[in-house]
Amino acid sequence: MDRNELYPIFLKLHNLNVLIVGGGNVGLEKLSFMLKSSPNANVEVVAPKFLPELEELVEKHPSVKLTKAKFKKKMLKKRHMVIACTDDLKVNKRVFDLSRKRYLICNIADTPDLCDYYLGGIVTKGNVKIAISTNGKSPTTAKRLREFFEEIIPDDINKMVENLNEYRKTLKGNFEEKVQKMNEITEALKNKE
Repeated sequence: MDRNELYPIFLKLHNLNVLIVGGGNVGLEKLSFMLKSSPNANVEVVAPKFLPELEELVEKHPSVKLTKAKFKKKMLKKRHMVIACTDDLKVNKRVFDLSRKRYLICNIADTPDLCDYYLGGIVTKGNVKIAISTNGKSPTTAKRLREFFEEIIPDDINKMVENLNEYRKTLKGNFEEKVQKMNEITEALKNKE
C-alpha cells in the first residue's frame, strides 16, 4: 500500500526569500495560492513577460517584486525556496539542478519527480490552518477535501483557539501537567455526538 511520507510544515514566508520563475498562468496560480495563505510573503517573480492578472496581483502586495528578465543562475543567490513554472522544460530542469547544487528546496510545476515539496490544499479559519496532501497524486481530491473542511469547520473556531490560548497561559506546573490539563479540556472536541 502506498503511503504519504511527506513532512508537513508551515513556513513563515515573510521571513524567507522565494523565487518564482515563470510569469504565465501557472506562475499566477502559484503566486495567488501563496499570497492567499501568506499575503506578506517575500517573493520575486522572474520572467521575460507577465500576464496582466499577475501584474495586477503584485500591485496589491508590496512584498512581491517582478523582474522582467530571463532566468539566470545568479538569481538563486540568497533564496530559501524556488518554484519554476515556465513552459520550457529545459529551463525548469536547469532551475531544479541549480537549486539542488545550492541546497534550495525547489518545486517544478506539474513534474513530481522534480519537486522537493508540493503545494497542497489549504483551509484557513482564523488561526486554524489545515494543509491537505495527496502526495502529488490528485490535486482534485485535495481541492474537494479543502471544500469539505471549509464547510464543516465552524467560523467561530478562532474564538475557541484564542480562549484556549489565554487559559493555557494561566496554567501552572511542568510541561506534562499542562499538556494533561489541555487534553482534558479539549477532549470534548473528539467526543462530539
